[in-house]
Amino acid sequence: MRAISRLFIAIGLTPIWLGPFAGTPSLAQALAPVIGPNPESKASDPGTARLERSWNQLDAQLKALDALIPPDREPAPKVENATPRLPASLLTPNAAPRGELSTTQANPAPPLSLPTPIQLKGGGLVQGLSLEQSLALAFANSASLQAQREEVAASLALLQAQLGTYWPRISAFANGSYGQEGSTTTANQANNNLGFGQLFNPAPNGIQGSGGGVGGTPIAGPFYVPSGGSAADVTSTSTFSAGLSLDYALVDFARTPRIKSARAQLTNARNTYANEVRKLQLQVSEAYYQLQQADQLVRIQDANVRKDLVILQDTLDLKQAGLVPRLDVLRRRSIEASNQENLIQALADRAVARRRLAVVLNLPPDINPSASDPIALQSRWPLNLEQSLLAAYQDNPELQAILATREALAQQKQATAAGLLPKLSLFAAGGSSTSNATISDITIGGGGCCGSSLLPDSTTSGWDWSIGLTINWLLFDAGTTSGEARALAKREAATMQRYAAQRNDIRLRLEQAFFNHEASLAKLASARRAVSASLEAFRDVKLRYLSGLSNELLLSNTQDQLINSLINRLTATVNVNITYAQLLRELLPVSQDPNRAITPILRLGSKSSAY
Repeated sequence: MRAISRLFIAIGLTPIWLGPFAGTPSLAQALAPVIGPNPESKASDPGTARLERSWNQLDAQLKALDALIPPDREPAPKVENATPRLPASLLTPNAAPRGELSTTQANPAPPLSLPTPIQLKGGGLVQGLSLEQSLALAFANSASLQAQREEVAASLALLQAQLGTYWPRISAFANGSYGQEGSTTTANQANNNLGFGQLFNPAPNGIQGSGGGVGGTPIAGPFYVPSGGSAADVTSTSTFSAGLSLDYALVDFARTPRIKSARAQLTNARNTYANEVRKLQLQVSEAYYQLQQADQLVRIQDANVRKDLVILQDTLDLKQAGLVPRLDVLRRRSIEASNQENLIQALADRAVARRRLAVVLNLPPDINPSASDPIALQSRWPLNLEQSLLAAYQDNPELQAILATREALAQQKQATAAGLLPKLSLFAAGGSSTSNATISDITIGGGGCCGSSLLPDSTTSGWDWSIGLTINWLLFDAGTTSGEARALAKREAATMQRYAAQRNDIRLRLEQAFFNHEASLAKLASARRAVSASLEAFRDVKLRYLSGLSNELLLSNTQDQLINSLINRLTATVNVNITYAQLLRELLPVSQDPNRAITPILRLGSKSSAY
């Protein structure tokens, strides 16, 4: 059956003509008995004819509209069918909590892990927790807050590294080596013509042998090297040296600006951390209040559907007794089906709200949180608008972070410009060394040579030290340094503009929250009056309907007014709490020390709140 057919049932028309287009009577034909009989077969009066033509035109238009809607895959159920069950896929994540969430259950998963099929199976475990417990878990588990803590630690380490530049750098060095070298020395000319005496003369005119006299055998001088004499050897050498060196910048115009820049970056990181705490508390509060609202909406819609079923049964009983027309039964069935749709959507919204809070708290993937605190109205914001704005601007971490960024850029600009100034440094070094040389595989040829210069095994030791000053002065770099300094100056100017933009954003956020807070309080008072009046009206009209003194249409309208007034009161209450949390976010006192424990503050001027 077409979707437009269900629309006609909802508005109370009889389904006589609903069906396929082929052979379908016109709307006027379907409602012809309403006009009444015409026993005298007289022509209808002009008013009746015009009314029938209007009905025919409306019937044609509705047929054309119905043709634009795709047909349903399944045939439409009969209006007499019982109310279908709610989807099981929605009931599982909307299950009642099994107890309070324990500390061990709230431990977050490792940062680089993914959910396992076992953790995702079954929709997870539903556990209750309070708002204060949610805030404590968020401060302990939040990945973004933990990342900002690491950023603060990194900035502190960079500052400590820059402070170390005031001290000299002392380093030790040592090296050792082992190697072999082969060499061959050949005398291209004899050395007996140098005039060094008989020790260099060859035989027989040189030194006589041990026999002496005429019979002695002449021998060459011990230092005589004939032409072509050679000696080959392999030298193995092992060396080791060690010492200390010192470098100290006596004059460095860029050192102090770099340290001030690092200190400003640390201030920026700490203020960013404080602002992250404010943002996280607001996210948790909004998610928790929205989950409370989703819980209450499910209760309202469930009560509405249950009430529909009771009224529907009463209508069926009245129809059986002939006290109400069939139109009332069809309208009640349509209203009950529509309200069940609202209940289904409310269940989906609550499942999403639970998952949203779990994400903000960084809970394990198999845990679904449920709000255990009842909805309690926050008090009126204690400050007026002017006081709130002045307090929001004072020591605001968002603004302080921008000022710290500007200071860091200004100091970086000075450090960069200092690169064009001279830098004076002191250096000193001292150490000792030793080496051992072993000559092996000595081979001589052509009478040999160079025996006096060959030491088979020798050790050489030594030491040295030095001290001095160095000066470095960049005289020309084609404008590179000055260009970098100008770029940092422009970034500093851009930071000033961001400060102005952030200042305006803070005021807009605070004013928007302040006005909405006042409006929500005023609407809550009106919503309470509307609920009281709607409840009394519904009681009266239901009794009148059961007594036959009122029609079903008036009962339906009164029921809708009651449900709308309940939802409006709930929305106004939750908006009061959310806008209070938004105002508190702008003035929340927080510590800039990431190592200090965070105490949840739910009301201005108090360290904790009993909800």
